[in-house]
Amino acid sequence: MTADTSTAATRYREFKMPDVGEGLTEAEILKWYVKPGDTVVDGQVVCEVETAKAAVELPIPYDGVVHALRFAEGTTVDVGASIITVDVAPGAPGGATPVAAPVAEAEPEPEPEVAEPKGRQPVLVGYGVSESSTKRRARKGASTVPEQGAAAAAIQAEMNGQAAPAPLTEGLSRPLAKPPVRKLAKDLGVDLATITPSGPDGIITREDVHAATVQAEADVPVSAPAPAAVAAAPSPAGRETRIPVKGVRKATAAAMVGSAFTAPHVTEFVTVDVTRTMKLVDELKSDKDMADVRVNPLLLIAKALLVAIKRHPEVNATWDEDAQEIVLKHYVNLGIAAATPRGLLVPNIKDAHDKTLPQLAQSLGELVATAREGRTTPAAMQGGTVTITNVGVFGVDTGTPILNPGESAILAVGAIKLQPWVHKGKVKPRQVTTLALSFDHRLVDGELGSKVLADIAAVLEQPKRLITWG
Repeated sequence: MTADTSTAATRYREFKMPDVGEGLTEAEILKWYVKPGDTVVDGQVVCEVETAKAAVELPIPYDGVVHALRFAEGTTVDVGASIITVDVAPGAPGGATPVAAPVAEAEPEPEPEVAEPKGRQPVLVGYGVSESSTKRRARKGASTVPEQGAAAAAIQAEMNGQAAPAPLTEGLSRPLAKPPVRKLAKDLGVDLATITPSGPDGIITREDVHAATVQAEADVPVSAPAPAAVAAAPSPAGRETRIPVKGVRKATAAAMVGSAFTAPHVTEFVTVDVTRTMKLVDELKSDKDMADVRVNPLLLIAKALLVAIKRHPEVNATWDEDAQEIVLKHYVNLGIAAATPRGLLVPNIKDAHDKTLPQLAQSLGELVATAREGRTTPAAMQGGTVTITNVGVFGVDTGTPILNPGESAILAVGAIKLQPWVHKGKVKPRQVTTLALSFDHRLVDGELGSKVLADIAAVLEQPKRLITWG
């Protein structure tokens, strides 16, 4: 190697797309905050990317001057690919001129497709293993990123179903899993790094992924599709519009399909007079102990659900397919379905069962604010046990919600509105709503599900039960 080549290799540092989603394989560049020629410092945020779970800001680990941006905004980039080059010695002689940032192209002509290895083909429609509908395209303008020797050997070993030799895995954080298992984890939104492998020599199996599948309030419900976060491509005649499905929306779709066709859903409904609950909401708004938090009907609905779970703890469970066991949870991570500009998110309040009413209100407020800003982290969406989704803000009376993967139940809350109701022997206008509880029938039978839903309704009808039952 010549002196000039050695100097150039030392002078220009390549910042590669990190594994921001703990096991995810790609991310989309949403926005660049710098341009070629800009000075950057260690820790400065240079871009925002979106994974299948959340939007994340990336800080640069170098001081220097931006030499080149390797990809345009809107481009999906593999983990490990160089996305920005930084001149870490800008005052040294012989430097190159900064390279203009790539420009996102209009809808390109179809490119040659790189076929993925195919599994067993179905012999009859509806039977066998279906071929994946996702094919990787050769990326335009993307330079090939060579694998390091140790990483390549480790990956080759896991593709052969073998454990990588210990010297090869030192310093590597990539979990061992075969490509089909990685794809399954990606489709279901599961971080491989969080899974404890059960396969031989520490290899993650399909069963491990399924067992670990877990899936981000009244003002931010998530029953309706969120607005598209990408530019739509109208057809020439203007009669159709095609919207690319990727990122959070793609992961959510895969997770919901997996849930719908894995867990046998049962949904029960109850219509309840919540007039007293609405009065209590008004009283709490003027309570000095609740002065610094937001009080709304969702807060008391969440508390009612927690009380019902306390009275019937066996509803708070998950199904372990691998061990053929029901796993009872002695904690409640309460999910709140939220519609965001980037799609459906279900963040959860950790250990909601231990929180006082003011603490629960504060946690709900923080969850909603974070979701609105698009800053919900992957960790905030993991480990949920039960979920609430509010369809009432759309004026909808009720719905049949789909379970969040790995959870036992989900409560849908309909619109609260004045309706004629028989109260104390007379027909009067009362505040009424309809609740719908979907549950996994492997875990929850009809009797248990009915008792849980009835308890939620009873608390909302007579909120003093928050004291006598809580």
